[in-house]
Amino acid sequence: MIETNRPAAAPADDEPDLLRDQFRQLLRYRRLIGAGIGIGLLGGVYLGISTADTYVATADVVLRAPTDDPFNPSLAPDKAINIGSERQVALSSSIANEAAKKLGVSASGFAALRSGLQVTNPPQTMVLRFTYTASSPKEAAKRANAMTEAYLLKRQESLDATRDKMVKGYKEQRDPIAKQLDELSKEIARMPAGAGRDAATSSKTDLQSEVGGYNTKITKLEALDMTPGRVTSAATAPPGADGPGILMSLALGAAVGLALGLLAAWVRLVFDPAPRSEGDVARALRAPVLGYLPRDRTGGGPLLAAGEADPRLAEEYRSVAFRLAYDARFADRRRLLVVAPRGSSETAAAVAVNLAASFAETGKDVLLIEADLRTPVLASQLPTDAGGRPRWSQTPGGQKGGGGRHSDSEWPDGRQLVVDAGESGSFDLIPGERARNVPRALTSPRATRLISEADSPNATVVVLAPPVLSYADALALVDRVDGVLVVCNPRGVHRTDLIRIRELISGAGGTVLGAVLHAPLPGEKRGRGKDKTPAPAPAAGSPAGGPKTPQPIPYEVAEPEQHIPGDGTDTVALRTVRMGRR
Repeated sequence: MIETNRPAAAPADDEPDLLRDQFRQLLRYRRLIGAGIGIGLLGGVYLGISTADTYVATADVVLRAPTDDPFNPSLAPDKAINIGSERQVALSSSIANEAAKKLGVSASGFAALRSGLQVTNPPQTMVLRFTYTASSPKEAAKRANAMTEAYLLKRQESLDATRDKMVKGYKEQRDPIAKQLDELSKEIARMPAGAGRDAATSSKTDLQSEVGGYNTKITKLEALDMTPGRVTSAATAPPGADGPGILMSLALGAAVGLALGLLAAWVRLVFDPAPRSEGDVARALRAPVLGYLPRDRTGGGPLLAAGEADPRLAEEYRSVAFRLAYDARFADRRRLLVVAPRGSSETAAAVAVNLAASFAETGKDVLLIEADLRTPVLASQLPTDAGGRPRWSQTPGGQKGGGGRHSDSEWPDGRQLVVDAGESGSFDLIPGERARNVPRALTSPRATRLISEADSPNATVVVLAPPVLSYADALALVDRVDGVLVVCNPRGVHRTDLIRIRELISGAGGTVLGAVLHAPLPGEKRGRGKDKTPAPAPAAGSPAGGPKTPQPIPYEVAEPEQHIPGDGTDTVALRTVRMGRR
């Protein structure tokens, strides 16, 4: 036998396949990706339109420090000039005021004049780059040059003012000493020769030396080259508008939008609680995915897929049955429990019926047990004929189960139907009956003997139970079957739900053989299915060809005088059923 129930894990060296799988998962969120591309294109259109009439002109200025010997190699301009401070000065309002006077800009246009200027400093240079942005090429060049000239003029005035202030200070210190020297010279001329004259002459020499030092400093300052800098590249009218253009803007916007959409899709994928792929389902259940039912064929037609115009659905059921038949844990005794996670069990019923037909097609004696005692509908939806009473149905003392309204202990009541599956053959059906105490009926000795029919040679038993997360009915049957088949819509169930199902089944002593996935049912909203309680089937005696969607009939609960302590009816969760679609 081939063991199909293996832990799902991607091979370590299968990185290309993993990347392809992740990319396919991202493509599921086409709306997010499309929205990102749309936003990017809108941004590209805005960028192309906003920069269509924008022109940029640039002028470069090299700064110089005042010097008396420009060819002195020991002079370091970067030590004498703080280029960061000069850049802030170039952007100051005083420079803009000077340029506004030159350009004739009014006070109302002063803010716009100043906002169009940008001043940068290329690294490792003493260059200030004046960049001006305007709505016309000539205006951009004109204003860039005006800003450059205004800056150089202001810098020249600042340097001249600094030099004049220093010269004035030196003169103010020199003049009193020069006056004192003149008076001392006159006094020495009137003094007779001797020691006094010699002392006065010595003082005169000191004063002359001090005055000479001040004169030297003044002369040196007046000889400085105070040129603030020179324009190395005057601004000219740009030949074209600044910006990438409408086509390039659209291309850039589409690229940025695509990246934004993929990022949004990735974030949505990370936080999506639903299984992202078949591998996620297999890892959560620790069992393989045995099949994926074709789209648009689930829930819209009859339960039996045999004989349909499109054979894809029937072939998918046959494939699932083939994989189950070669599972070592199922092939020995062949007892299978089919359940859905929560919500509607319509697809689970279709899977159970068609698997029974597929097993019957291989020549096995198949018994389908409808253990859904809350909403039994298979008898009214399948082409059935009355069959013989099985051995286990005989009640103690030879009394047979009767019809009508059944009590807790009357299911299974021995009623057995034969389902005509067309070309696949036929199989037996034990229809479900509404019961007040479902757990007691499912765990009765007669139900156990019914499921043990699979111990007979060449026999297979398929059991259909309600959703495992909605009711505990399936867990009461887990220890009587050889494996559980989970039928779910991967986009309608959470990974945590699948993990919980696996833990519940394992805790009850069962094994998950695999999963069958299907697309959302018609009219079913995408996302986690709500825990709806299905509607019950028609009462016993309804014709087999009756309406497929019975009207909801509330279940009756025991009257106070009928209540027997310990009979299970005192458990509200087990005897109170909310109505809804199956």
